[in-house]
Amino acid sequence: MIHRRPLGKPWQDELQLDDGRRLWMRPILPADAEPLRAGFALLTPEEVRMRFLHPLTELTPKMARRLTHIDPRTQFALVLAEPEAPGQALVGGVVRAAIDTGTRRADFAILVIRHLANQGLGTLLMKQMLRWAKLKRLDAVYGDVLQENTQMLHLAQQLGFCRLPSDEPGLVRIEKTL
Repeated sequence: MIHRRPLGKPWQDELQLDDGRRLWMRPILPADAEPLRAGFALLTPEEVRMRFLHPLTELTPKMARRLTHIDPRTQFALVLAEPEAPGQALVGGVVRAAIDTGTRRADFAILVIRHLANQGLGTLLMKQMLRWAKLKRLDAVYGDVLQENTQMLHLAQQLGFCRLPSDEPGLVRIEKTL
């Protein structure tokens, strides 16, 4: 069970895990670029493939900058980080969503590192992303998942997502109408 305590700003909570660890759930910031890169180095090749849908050997500074500089009008990103100042806190989870240009739909992605897995953090991040999408009055959110990523497919099913065929072999599109 996760114990949440609001930190007094939108989208920010302190989380206390059953094992005593504390995390901050908060919006991503440009200062998180280097900690994201450091956290990427802790991922196994399998974790990288499950999230990015293909092998990737590093998160380049350019990629990290793109991930941490978002337009709040059309994008949303929360991190799970150590309770340290942004730029110093290791990031162990991220959920992102971006509205497709000219639509009322958003593409989303999520990653929780294995050291934090199976504690309900993925569910919490997904629910926050869905809350944002509803506040934006979107019609739907969707994401592409590897067929073998049974954990994500199960979470999506629990949250009311439908499975749709994908044009890409080995992928499943999951979508939730809001």
